[in-house]
Amino acid sequence: MAMAEPQDPKKGDKKQAGDRRGGGWLSRIAPGVRGAFAKRETPENLWVKCPDTGEMIFRSDLEAALWVTPAGRHMRIGPEARFKFTFDDGQYEALPSPAVVEDPLKFSDGKPYKDRLAAARKATGEQDAMAIGYGKVAGVDAVVLVQDFAFMGGSLGMAAGEGFIAAAKAALDRQVPLIAFTAAGGARMQEGALSLMQMARTTLAINELKDAALPYAVVLTDPTTGGVTASYAMLGDVHLAEPGALIGFAGPRVIEQTIRETLPPGFQRSEYLVEKGMVDRVTHRKELPQVLGSILGTLMMGRSRKAA
Repeated sequence: MAMAEPQDPKKGDKKQAGDRRGGGWLSRIAPGVRGAFAKRETPENLWVKCPDTGEMIFRSDLEAALWVTPAGRHMRIGPEARFKFTFDDGQYEALPSPAVVEDPLKFSDGKPYKDRLAAARKATGEQDAMAIGYGKVAGVDAVVLVQDFAFMGGSLGMAAGEGFIAAAKAALDRQVPLIAFTAAGGARMQEGALSLMQMARTTLAINELKDAALPYAVVLTDPTTGGVTASYAMLGDVHLAEPGALIGFAGPRVIEQTIRETLPPGFQRSEYLVEKGMVDRVTHRKELPQVLGSILGTLMMGRSRKAA
């Protein structure tokens, strides 16, 4: 019986290696064709789900709509987007917030407070919940303070309190109005009574603005609750709110369990609070710059006449 001629393993390896390098006959004829049909990765954040209808919305379309869904839900946004939508042509000067002592109580609730801060900073790219900008809003010079709910629920701690005071001082130094976009779940429990002290400190800063006859406008966004509502969120000369924003001290579930009553539809939502006189006006996000500019321009008219 004739024996099959053994195949030279080196020749076989060279042939296979040549095929891999050449990519087949199609690649030799049209080198660019093979890459055209390569599998492409789809970004994970390409689509955003509407929390009201479940509709999948193309992310770029949602950004073009200022993060307002077709159903009218005003999605939560961070300081960068808020400044871009609020200031004229998206142009502004970023102002720094003072540094504070971190974790003064050495607090741990199963996870060290310092680790929670580090995780929040990595996720948001911000040092804390407050961001400050200065620029023109519908032609009116103003300092704008934005509270970021993505940073530990926008909780009010020492850094947030110092941020508010720094924004008020910047408005005083420049003799311009202050606008605060609020979004918070309340005081920061990891800082105990030190966080509650910020309610009084921010109130004193607002009194300084009032003494200087400088307008202070508040835009309540979803959600604004707890100690923030009990302090600077309700001390403005004018209170605007985005549609559907949850605004209150305790949440609806806590209230229902406490009073053992079923709350009316839309309770603590901005539209309900306009009817009760707690909010002056519900304003769509795209209209906020013009409305704020008109109100602040009117409130500053007296100062302009005095200066003249």
